[in-house]
Amino acid sequence: MDLQPDDFQNEIATAVKSYDKFVVCMEKTPDEFLKSLQSLMAKAITAFQNRAPGLRHGIALDRHVTIMLSQNEDDRPLCGIYFNLHSPYRKKSG
Repeated sequence: MDLQPDDFQNEIATAVKSYDKFVVCMEKTPDEFLKSLQSLMAKAITAFQNRAPGLRHGIALDRHVTIMLSQNEDDRPLCGIYFNLHSPYRKKSG
Protein backbone atom coordinates (compact mmCIF):
# COMPACT_ATOMS: atom_id res chain seq x y z
CA MET A 1 0.00 0.00 0.00
CA ASP A 2 1.35 3.42 -0.99
CA LEU A 3 0.74 5.70 2.00
CA GLN A 4 0.82 9.49 1.86
CA PRO A 5 0.61 12.13 4.62
CA ASP A 6 -2.82 13.12 3.26
CA ASP A 7 -4.08 9.63 4.16
CA PHE A 8 -3.87 10.75 7.79
CA GLN A 9 -5.48 14.16 7.33
CA ASN A 10 -8.09 13.54 10.06
CA GLU A 11 -5.40 12.73 12.63
CA ILE A 12 -3.33 15.75 11.59
CA ALA A 13 -6.36 18.06 11.75
CA THR A 14 -7.22 16.82 15.25
CA ALA A 15 -3.64 17.39 16.44
CA VAL A 16 -3.55 20.90 14.94
CA LYS A 17 -6.86 21.75 16.62
CA SER A 18 -5.54 20.51 19.98
CA TYR A 19 -2.26 22.38 19.48
CA ASP A 20 -4.07 25.62 18.71
CA LYS A 21 -6.42 25.26 21.68
CA PHE A 22 -4.37 23.62 24.45
CA VAL A 23 -0.62 23.76 23.83
CA VAL A 24 1.13 26.86 25.10
CA CYS A 25 4.50 28.27 24.05
CA MET A 26 5.86 25.58 21.75
CA GLU A 27 7.98 27.84 19.56
CA LYS A 28 5.82 27.21 16.50
CA THR A 29 2.80 28.99 15.12
CA PRO A 30 -0.17 26.76 14.20
CA ASP A 31 0.84 27.04 10.52
CA GLU A 32 4.45 26.04 11.30
CA PHE A 33 3.13 23.20 13.45
CA LEU A 34 0.99 21.92 10.55
CA LYS A 35 4.00 21.92 8.20
CA SER A 36 6.05 20.15 10.86
CA LEU A 37 3.34 17.50 11.29
CA GLN A 38 3.14 16.90 7.55
CA SER A 39 6.92 16.47 7.37
CA LEU A 40 6.97 14.15 10.38
CA MET A 41 4.10 12.12 8.92
CA ALA A 42 6.08 11.59 5.71
CA LYS A 43 9.07 10.42 7.80
CA ALA A 44 6.85 8.10 9.88
CA ILE A 45 5.41 6.60 6.68
CA THR A 46 8.92 5.99 5.33
CA ALA A 47 9.98 4.39 8.62
CA PHE A 48 6.82 2.26 8.64
CA GLN A 49 7.23 1.09 5.05
CA ASN A 50 10.95 0.32 5.51
CA ARG A 51 10.74 -1.30 8.96
CA ALA A 52 12.67 -4.51 9.54
CA PRO A 53 10.82 -7.84 9.45
CA GLY A 54 9.02 -8.48 12.71
CA LEU A 55 8.74 -4.81 13.67
CA ARG A 56 5.27 -3.31 13.87
CA HIS A 57 5.87 0.46 14.08
CA GLY A 58 7.15 3.43 12.15
CA ILE A 59 8.10 6.38 14.34
CA ALA A 60 9.12 9.97 13.61
CA LEU A 61 9.68 12.66 16.20
CA ASP A 62 11.04 16.07 16.85
CA ARG A 63 11.42 17.95 20.11
CA HIS A 64 7.71 18.65 20.34
CA VAL A 65 5.79 15.84 18.65
CA THR A 66 6.00 12.07 18.13
CA ILE A 67 4.08 10.31 15.35
CA MET A 68 3.72 6.54 15.50
CA LEU A 69 2.23 4.35 12.78
CA SER A 70 1.42 0.84 13.98
CA GLN A 71 0.71 -2.27 11.98
CA ASN A 72 -2.97 -3.14 12.00
CA GLU A 73 -5.08 -5.99 10.69
CA ASP A 74 -6.46 -3.56 8.07
CA ASP A 75 -4.47 -2.11 5.18
CA ARG A 76 -4.25 1.30 6.88
CA PRO A 77 -1.94 1.47 9.91
CA LEU A 78 -3.09 2.95 13.18
CA CYS A 79 -1.81 6.49 13.74
CA GLY A 80 -0.95 8.14 17.04
CA ILE A 81 0.20 11.74 17.36
CA TYR A 82 1.65 12.61 20.76
CA PHE A 83 2.80 15.92 22.20
CA ASN A 84 6.18 15.68 23.95
CA LEU A 85 5.38 17.83 26.95
CA HIS A 86 8.24 19.83 28.35
CA SER A 87 8.70 22.63 30.81
CA PRO A 88 11.33 25.36 30.52
CA TYR A 89 11.37 25.39 34.33
CA ARG A 90 12.51 21.81 34.70
CA LYS A 91 16.03 21.55 36.05
CA LYS A 92 18.48 19.79 33.79
CA SER A 93 20.20 16.79 35.28
CA GLY A 94 23.94 17.05 35.71
